Amino acid sequence: MLAGELEVAMGLETAHPAVLEKLNKRMTLDQFAAAAEFLRHNRIDVRAFILVQPPFMKPKNALQWAERSLDFAFECDATVATLIPTRGGNGAMETLAAEKQFAPPNLSVLESAMDYGLKLRRGRVFADVWDVKPAPEDACCFEPRVERLREMNLRQEVIEAIHCGLCKNN
Repeated sequence: MLAGELEVAMGLETAHPAVLEKLNKRMTLDQFAAAAEFLRHNRIDVRAFILVQPPFMKPKNALQWAERSLDFAFECDATVATLIPTRGGNGAMETLAAEKQFAPPNLSVLESAMDYGLKLRRGRVFADVWDVKPAPEDACCFEPRVERLREMNLRQEVIEAIHCGLCKNN
């Protein structure tokens, strides 16, 4: 982006229509696409925020939908996509977690989504690593893996994955 250019950030959240509706976003995928088209037509860049494993999504589907959301954002001519691991802390997520409607994503899901997005080479991709917390199974190699994501944010290229001999992150 050059000085004086404008970028508008929009919360896509997810390309999963049913989950998007349950999030009460009050914006459909068609409306997101129309807004992005309007912005791009007016020479305004689009940044899409994507939730990694939002509430109401099964963990086994999180990576697939993060990838589909990246695809959708770039099909809408977004120039940037930011992957945000859904986190608790506001009370609502904790209530949903108690109802088995939410669990924070494993670090491996964020890593895989970031790898996928960068390999697309359709725009810049960032992983939000602010306040990311390790799952018990990731504790031994958590810091180097987060540092890898930070470095990928800066370089905008996939860096070799961290392989750990102590946990299942191999």
